[in-house]
Amino acid sequence: MSEEKLEIGSTYALPKAEFDNLLVRLKEKGFETLGAKVDHDTLVYEPISALADLPQGYISEQKAGEFRLKKVNHDRYFDYIPGAHSWKQFLFPSRQELFTLRKNGDGWNTELPDVEQPKYAFIGVRGCELSAIQIQDGIFMREDFTDPTYAKRRQNLFVLAVNCLHPAKTCFCTSLKTGPKASPGFDISLTELDDVFLLEIGSEIGRLVLQGLPLEASSAFLLQTAQKGLERAEKEIKRELDTSDLSELMTKNLTHSHWQEIAERCLSCGNCTQVCPTCFCWDTVDTSDLLGKETKRERVWDSCFNPGYSYYAGGNTRPTINTRYRQWLTHKLGTWKEQYGTLGCVGCGRCIVWCPVGIDLTEEIPLFREEKKS
Repeated sequence: MSEEKLEIGSTYALPKAEFDNLLVRLKEKGFETLGAKVDHDTLVYEPISALADLPQGYISEQKAGEFRLKKVNHDRYFDYIPGAHSWKQFLFPSRQELFTLRKNGDGWNTELPDVEQPKYAFIGVRGCELSAIQIQDGIFMREDFTDPTYAKRRQNLFVLAVNCLHPAKTCFCTSLKTGPKASPGFDISLTELDDVFLLEIGSEIGRLVLQGLPLEASSAFLLQTAQKGLERAEKEIKRELDTSDLSELMTKNLTHSHWQEIAERCLSCGNCTQVCPTCFCWDTVDTSDLLGKETKRERVWDSCFNPGYSYYAGGNTRPTINTRYRQWLTHKLGTWKEQYGTLGCVGCGRCIVWCPVGIDLTEEIPLFREEKKS
């Protein structure tokens, strides 16, 4: 196909054998390509260089408190549902140096890290994950405050999204309208069929990357096959979360007895916040050398489940598991919308899967609503 016919918003078919050339194009434009890889029987997001690096033939079985990666009899590369890793680790690093102080006579010299921010290409971003990135955009790139590290990495980012045809049992993205089809915001969107990848161009950089590759206009049959796959995926998603009055429901039930019932199961381990693709709590940590001549300050991920996170002069504002769990859920599904105009949940199900005791917010929320109705 001639380069002149490539258009933003159009969909083209690419033979799977040519996918490596797409990755080469991204690397030629200075991007580090990242994707899912199998490591110690789980999935991690790491650098990839070829299609063969992706988890071909794997699916992930997920339910409350359980994750299992399973090799099955198919040749597809994107049938898995992601594990504990989320893309936020690359845009909002879990540990980041802010500055270093070095002793200079009676004073101190301040040194800021001189780090060139990387250009990442995320390969295989699900619709829920793309929505999570967009939610964090509103947190770290506000009019009143912009995080320089996040903003630079985000501006350099290339997103190859994947339309999800095989959701897990813990997914509830349809309730949040974040999947299974990826919403606009990608550079290229991919739907995997048996023999080809269907690629929808979402941006100018996406169009430039695909120029010159052996693309064919998508036939009506291929487009219909992809659409049927998405419709089937939607029907497979059984978990639901009624969002019609969610923000009000959370903020008006702060003294509900059910918070204590949840707290009796919750370990306050913080797993849910660490795997969540939108949570953004952080703290600063200072470390000094043994001679007292150098000290470094770093920003590190934190969690509202950490008792120390809520500690101020005079005491702890959330001293119990009850109050810490309530803070997490009422913020995620209530006051987050007041702050940023959207809920802080994208329906990915990670908090359900990686909770050691299997607490499922889609089962807990209706209990508040049922008592409200009665």
